[in-house]
Amino acid sequence: MLKRLIIVMLFALPLHIFAQTGISGAVFDYENKSFPLQKVSVRNLNNKKVVLTGAAGQFTIQANKGDLLELTLQGYHTDTLYLTDLQAKTIYLPTSSTDLKEVKIRSAKLSRDLNLKNPTNAKPYKRVSGIQPKQNVGRAGGVGIAFGGGKARREREKVAALELNDVYETQIAQYFSEEHVKDLIKLDGQELKDFIALYRPSIARVKAEDPFNYDFYIAQAYQTWLKLPPEGRKLPAVPTSKSN
Repeated sequence: MLKRLIIVMLFALPLHIFAQTGISGAVFDYENKSFPLQKVSVRNLNNKKVVLTGAAGQFTIQANKGDLLELTLQGYHTDTLYLTDLQAKTIYLPTSSTDLKEVKIRSAKLSRDLNLKNPTNAKPYKRVSGIQPKQNVGRAGGVGIAFGGGKARREREKVAALELNDVYETQIAQYFSEEHVKDLIKLDGQELKDFIALYRPSIARVKAEDPFNYDFYIAQAYQTWLKLPPEGRKLPAVPTSKSN
């Protein structure tokens, strides 16, 4: 009886191993590509499995083709990886943009109204990356001076808002181009065009989640798209109005 049980287990073990799929890889620092990152949390967002990278940055996690992996480590950007295959991956994580970066100032241009010389060896200063400096327009002694009244100010604000929207629109067009989306999710032809038309993010959404993770958004949208019936994978036809 025991011999029979052992034989059954030996036959069942290869089948169990074959049924388990997984992916291995290693995570390194983006700037210093030879520096492995340990204790990076690698989470499979589909089956909820989580592992940590070892001392050499290595990891192995249960996964299938089409799954989405999320990699997080304090001080680094959270990155996502959409699995188009189960070959070993090498991943480079960039440091967080909130880190202070030193910017050296070699010279400074001073106002003609000030009786000062242009310094040639100004001291370096630190600036937080990702935060836009506030413009100090028309101020004197801490008092704001609005020339032209409220109407002119509103016009300037409207122009600034339109210019900012143009920046976001250019960014969306770049990341939601057919070339970029096709390379990520392997769609082609009319299906690719329909996918882009259905899931192209709005400027409001990109602003709300700034910095917007386009690849993560596309991968999530693709998984939603796969669950749709064929007739739901394209925009509905625009009804034509009957002419009198």
